[in-house]
Amino acid sequence: MDISSSNNAFTIKPQKAVGLHRFLCMQGGDDDGSYAKNSQAPASAITLCKPLLLTAIQSMKLFFNNKDEADSVRIADLGCGTGYNTLATTDMIVESLKQRYLKECGFKPEFEVFYSDLPSNDFNYLFQSLNALFSDKKTRPYYVAGVPGSFYHRLFPKGKLHIAVSLSALHWLSQIPEVVLDKRSGAWNKGRAWIDGAKKEVAEAYAKQSEKDLDEFLKCRKEEIAIGGMLFILMGGRPGSCPPENQLGDPDSRAKHPFNDSMDQAWQDLVDEGLIEEETRDMFNIPAYMRSMEEVEKGMKRCGGFEIEKMEYRRIVEHSEEKQKEWMRDPVSYGRAKTNMLRAALRPILQAHLGPYLSDQFFNRFEKRVSSDLNLLHKTCFYGVIVVFAIRI
Repeated sequence: MDISSSNNAFTIKPQKAVGLHRFLCMQGGDDDGSYAKNSQAPASAITLCKPLLLTAIQSMKLFFNNKDEADSVRIADLGCGTGYNTLATTDMIVESLKQRYLKECGFKPEFEVFYSDLPSNDFNYLFQSLNALFSDKKTRPYYVAGVPGSFYHRLFPKGKLHIAVSLSALHWLSQIPEVVLDKRSGAWNKGRAWIDGAKKEVAEAYAKQSEKDLDEFLKCRKEEIAIGGMLFILMGGRPGSCPPENQLGDPDSRAKHPFNDSMDQAWQDLVDEGLIEEETRDMFNIPAYMRSMEEVEKGMKRCGGFEIEKMEYRRIVEHSEEKQKEWMRDPVSYGRAKTNMLRAALRPILQAHLGPYLSDQFFNRFEKRVSSDLNLLHKTCFYGVIVVFAIRI
């Protein structure tokens, strides 16, 4: 990336983006801008789908009937990220299966848990958290391994997994569609960082990339999951009545979602102040797409090998009424909290695009925008999620 300075302002000459797998990850560590401390929305989604996950575990096939012939039960968390959400979920899965084996078979097998994410993920922090979780236990409840790599590729040997879960990860795409980054194309996403409210051509390009990615994800899991095994997915989603260019479903969510208005305003601030060129802004797009249940169902049918046991669309509120009242009394703290949430999700890819200095300037502008817009605090933002429980057949 070519950076030049003049009169204390910085200008970046954008270049074609390299593979997202090099830097697409949640912000690591445990500071105020880390994913570990700003994953309340995914935590709420996981809490919402916990009853369905427990039902799925209770209804799935048990692979071993007696202790002498039992192998280890293998569980993979795909797109694990860092922090409490992933550890609490796998702990719940292992404990639930242990109880089933004890009750129905009279023994408990050994368990292996594979935490998988892109190599850029902060595995160090994840495993430090895991050690803290196990610190008061004489023996670990399961064996652990990290598996770096994209879940859009094969990660495990054929037919070796018994359970694969992916929680709040599959709405992240493998790449930005090339036509969106081509200013000669009708899908050039000028003036915007995301696709909600964008031109139909932009949304269609993202939908096409989403379809390709979902096909690759399912094809790989079809190879890796044993017959009778379970695939459980929680991903960002949108109502079936909404076209791809309407990712969020309602005006208030669109206004308050961190990927939308305030973000575009912060980008424009950098342009207006001469810190970046317009093309630099236009070359940044968020690689996220909220699928409809129809799109997911079609993907499952194209792939074959899975039987959908349950699929639901649900909405989760951004935060509690109590938190909203607290932030109304202190809008500055709301702006800070919203910015930390955005840092947790986007700081690595923003730094790759702008560099550390300008990415910090962007977050400063975003925080000022959110803190000063009191109307936002009177709106309610909902996040749509799709939950899928399928059996490998």
